[in-house]
Order: sequence, then C-alpha cells, then structure tokens
Amino acid sequence: QVQLVESGGDLVQPGGSLRLSCTASGIIFSIAAMGWYRQAPGKQRELVARITRFRTTTYADSVKGRFTISRDNAKNTVYLQMNSLKPEDTAVYYCNLDLNNNYWGQGTQVTVSS
Repeated sequence: QVQLVESGGDLVQPGGSLRLSCTASGIIFSIAAMGWYRQAPGKQRELVARITRFRTTTYADSVKGRFTISRDNAKNTVYLQMNSLKPEDTAVYYCNLDLNNNYWGQGTQVTVSS
C-alpha cells in the first residue's frame, strides 16, 4: 500500500521561508516522478513543481526563482523549499507520486500572512 506523508506546513509572514517534506512508503520511490501541487480556496488544484527520476525539474511560472524541489532517494523523500513567500502562495500543498498510477498525500496547509 502506497502512503505519502507530508509535513512542514505552517503560518509564515510574507517574505519568509518554509520547507515541505513528503515521505513515501510502499513503492519503489527512486523510479517515480514526484510533484507538489497546491489548492487555494475556491480554486483548482495546480502544479507547483515536479521532479523526475532523472532529477529534471519543472516549475509553475508563479514560483520560478523562489521555490526549489529536490529529492533524497535514500530517504524516500521529496522536498519543496519555498522562499520569498507571498500571500498568494497560501494553499493546501499536496505531494504527488507518479508511477503508472497517481498517488496523493493528505495535504499540508501553508498560510502566508502578516
């Protein structure tokens, strides 16, 4: 059974930083593509960043230069380093694992507010 457990969401002031983590179990993590998505109230879920098994990365235009996705295959974990956070980054952030099927974590709340 595949499980994805996210952590790291918090309340942070504009301009601040957070690091999200997502640890996978029950699957061969190293060959999966991993992604972070987010969903703000009243909006559709959107891709934030993605990293392939070859460590090729993709970012939404809105986060380029501020967010960095990385992975540690030894720990079955993907990270999202978020810097220069803005109020519009407020959302529930979901971890996604893509390997034949799509798997989702439970989500972690990020709130950017003064």
